[in-house]
Amino acid sequence: TSEAVGIAVRRALAHATDWTDYDWQLIYDGPQSPGLHMALDEVLTAEVAAGRRPPTLRVWEWAAPAVIIGSFQSLRNEVDAQGAERHGIEVVRRISGGGAMFVEPGNTITYSLSVPDSLVQGLSFQDSYAYLDDWVLDALGEMGIKAWYQPLNDIATEQGKIAGAAQKRLVGPDGGPGAVLHHVTMAYDIDADKMLEVLRTGREKLSDKGTKSAKKRVDPLRRQTGLPRREVIEGLVDSFRRRYGLTDGKVTDEELARAQELVRTKFSTPEWTTRVP
Repeated sequence: TSEAVGIAVRRALAHATDWTDYDWQLIYDGPQSPGLHMALDEVLTAEVAAGRRPPTLRVWEWAAPAVIIGSFQSLRNEVDAQGAERHGIEVVRRISGGGAMFVEPGNTITYSLSVPDSLVQGLSFQDSYAYLDDWVLDALGEMGIKAWYQPLNDIATEQGKIAGAAQKRLVGPDGGPGAVLHHVTMAYDIDADKMLEVLRTGREKLSDKGTKSAKKRVDPLRRQTGLPRREVIEGLVDSFRRRYGLTDGKVTDEELARAQELVRTKFSTPEWTTRVP
């Protein structure tokens, strides 16, 4: 199409890079606290921006249930504090924009891409979402799910939304070329009743549509694939590895120490979590 040609020309003029130009690294560790996940996203993406870390795909495992609100959201507007306390759900704020996420260990699949800014050069903000999610659509197709990108930041099927993405762009050292954090949360299974007791916006969206069940809006991968959660994750990782190559790696001791310090000074503080953007 003329639009595709225009994008190709803009990317060429911007000296954009391609997925296959990089040696990708996979990080898939054991369960981590919600706050540490937020901090690791910031630290690893900053390391990519500084050129000290290769582009990285990080698959998360959750140590505890949580609500993660976007950088620009109001805690009071998004979360029912009593509902969260009643269910023992921690609330944390991430550095990227987008909406609130309700996650529980074993019921959610979350991953982050920390990539050089050059990978999305020549793309609009909206197009960068579709570009960075394209491999996931192929991976889901291999599992028998016909999925598509739904602007601005959702992945959907005929049964409903199955994933939402968010992004944050970090500048490099001394204002040089930076990196993009692109992370996605996929609903493998979901306790819809609990989610509606914790998220205020979920109630409003359902009420607006005259829908009584959240499962009509967010349709879990468990039902659509019939596969165990671990097999869905392995399918995603294997698909990425076949397309672009992927070497197993880990968070370095220095990166972990910096992330733990960020949890202490930023992500676990009321000043950050309750701030009014």
